[in-house]
Amino acid sequence: MLYGIAAAAIALFLSAALAALLRVPALRLGLLDRRQRQRRVPLFGGAAVVLATCLVALAGDRTGIAPLGDGIGALLAAGGAVAALGLIADVWRLNVRFLVVGTAVAAAFVVPYGDTGLLPGVVAVGWITFVALGFRALDHADGVAGTVGVVTAFGVAACVAVEVMDGLVVLLSVLAAALTGFLMHNWPPARVALGACGSLFSGFLLAAAAVFARAGQDPVVGTAVLFALTAVAGADVLLVLVSRRLARRPLLRGAPDHLAHRLRRLGLTAQGASVLLGVAAVGAVLVGVLAHGGWLHARAVLWVAGGVLVVVLGLLRVPVYGPPRARGGRQGGGRDARGGRRAARTPRAPRARGASQEERAERAVPRSGQRTMTRPAPVYAPRRQPEAVRSSPESEVRRDGRSVSPQVNASLRVRNG
Repeated sequence: MLYGIAAAAIALFLSAALAALLRVPALRLGLLDRRQRQRRVPLFGGAAVVLATCLVALAGDRTGIAPLGDGIGALLAAGGAVAALGLIADVWRLNVRFLVVGTAVAAAFVVPYGDTGLLPGVVAVGWITFVALGFRALDHADGVAGTVGVVTAFGVAACVAVEVMDGLVVLLSVLAAALTGFLMHNWPPARVALGACGSLFSGFLLAAAAVFARAGQDPVVGTAVLFALTAVAGADVLLVLVSRRLARRPLLRGAPDHLAHRLRRLGLTAQGASVLLGVAAVGAVLVGVLAHGGWLHARAVLWVAGGVLVVVLGLLRVPVYGPPRARGGRQGGGRDARGGRRAARTPRAPRARGASQEERAERAVPRSGQRTMTRPAPVYAPRRQPEAVRSSPESEVRRDGRSVSPQVNASLRVRNG
């Protein structure tokens, strides 16, 4: 018990420190995640969670203070392989199909077929892959994946503790602490993101640990418990798939149509959306833990399923897909209805504050014919003329034909005029 508390504290501070340190190379390498139009978030927060979890868990196993037990070492190794695949996806932007295949292969090596049987074991492999990708989809907004991951880790740890799997309890406690340290930098506005590396790793460990807890028991109750433990991630995936299918959009192309995006459209802040999804995860996980321990009938999970259905149907009515953008920019020129090339717009010159009445009148005249026009001469000439300018011989004759002597003009000058 004492080691579990110490290990969790070490994992928390180690994850927070690594997330702050790995943020700098992610910025320099340009490994950023687009969260908003004008904001990019570094992606190495997930690597901090993976390193903190693996280092603390392996240290306890190597020293003999908290041995992981049979099968847990293989689970941690498979989770590390999935995290490496996610890191490659963060760096080189792999296709989602590669993530699905890689996660399924890793899950096939950790499922206890001796306890589950062949057919339920194959179903468990698909469910682990689904949950891992669901947690990757939850990393679409600040604080969502970390909050739901911490709540789910505590719930699965409670289920594992009922089955007296001490090594797996320590591993899940360390994972929950590492995600909490990561949340110090990921809470809105986020400074780091979990990325595919951390989200796949967290979802994989949580789903596989839940399968270990339910192996060899009633499959119907087990299905209900597993669904309740990961109801929020499942609701997000279901919402996205149905929404894109109805809108006839590609299923694997990213769009702002997840849970947090729609909650933000309804007026919630980023912090409010994270808290609301965390509260929903607490309710669903609590039902799953009580059903697993036998303190609640498995039919109670139907309330969770009904809540997921209501949320999905309600949020489908929130508009998230805007009209398609034109290919040509505003100032780049596009194509008109006949197929011809439109001329690019010329930006207007900024209006000067101290423009004279003549300049404003000249700008108001519509331009036709020539593109450039000469400015008309000002109506009134300045009364005062510089001393250096001498009067020309033509100035001695007025417009009405009368001659004026230059001495008269010189004597009638007004300096203040």
